[in-house]
Amino acid sequence: MQKTALNNINNRYKKLVLLSCLLSVVVVGLGAYTRLSDAGLGCPDWPGCYGFLTVPAELDASLTAKHSQPGSMDLVFESAKAWKEMIHRYFAGTLGLLLLAILLLPLFNNLKVLSQQSSAKKNRSAGALMPFKLPALLVVLVLFQAFLGMLTVTMQLQPLIVMGHLLGGFAILSLVTLLYLRLGDKASFGNGSGVQNYFSWCLGALFVLLIQIALGGWLAANYAAPFCAGLPLCSGGWNDGHWQQSFSILEIFQLPSTSSNYEYGVLSAQARMSIHLLHRFWAIITAVTLLAVAIKIYCLSQSKKVKNSALLVMLMVICQVLLGVSLVYWTFPISIALAHNLTAAMLLLSLIRLTYYVKLLPLSNKTAGTAAGFNTLSGEK
Repeated sequence: MQKTALNNINNRYKKLVLLSCLLSVVVVGLGAYTRLSDAGLGCPDWPGCYGFLTVPAELDASLTAKHSQPGSMDLVFESAKAWKEMIHRYFAGTLGLLLLAILLLPLFNNLKVLSQQSSAKKNRSAGALMPFKLPALLVVLVLFQAFLGMLTVTMQLQPLIVMGHLLGGFAILSLVTLLYLRLGDKASFGNGSGVQNYFSWCLGALFVLLIQIALGGWLAANYAAPFCAGLPLCSGGWNDGHWQQSFSILEIFQLPSTSSNYEYGVLSAQARMSIHLLHRFWAIITAVTLLAVAIKIYCLSQSKKVKNSALLVMLMVICQVLLGVSLVYWTFPISIALAHNLTAAMLLLSLIRLTYYVKLLPLSNKTAGTAAGFNTLSGEK
């Protein structure tokens, strides 16, 4: 009876984590859409909008002037942009509450289990406690993400803050997905021979992909997409002298000059073209690296789960490359740009899934207690 009750709690907890995964994808998508539609300053204050918890129907000039930043242009209230920003905040706030529930449920459950074990004078059994460390990290991260969201508005879309906010969203999505994977079945992977030693390869590929995502965030934060509109290298080919003369690695990593408003970007055209070109160059390195690792694991693995995970990584890489080319060819429409952002998130999650499965393979033939010991970050013993 007690075991059945525990299974019911674990199943509900897993469904809650899955719901948080899906909501994280929605929040990342809404954040990208808000940024791409230039609605990041639709509400110049935080967490409300012009002092309201919802978007006001209309505003007078005195209220918009009150929220204008010193030295910046007068605000122009646009209801459509304000709603985009507030809807994103509503969904992000809901996600924060779900992550808090994901933390509190195992906290109360673990206290109850420890109390029962202490009163019964029994040793703590493996698997009795629910994961705690990873949910705690997620709550800390979502609080920091909210702080970055506030700075994004109050600092008028400062690119470093915007990029950090984007990466924070990807980090939350990745960690929630990792938590969901750790709640899954660890004993159905079959034979892990052949690819156990490729875990470090997966970590290397993950590092390469994270650099590419960061470069994409820096590109978006500086509004650098239109400054390299041709294929394959802006306005010409490899031997064209224009990009070679304009490309500057030093210009890429400079912080924007002090400005009262960073909307639409403040860096020079040369800097933004260089940012875009570096994103393209690293995209080639990323695609080759991920495909090489995924193909190698697919060919060597004897586990169906691992093979399917590697195949998914390959498909995501191909889709992302095609979307990137289409994005430039069709002159950066919002729909394709949004798909490009979301596919980057799905590619990251598929690579995390593959990495996790490869790491778990050597444990697949061991006892459940030994397998549970792998999840030290999530608090399982």
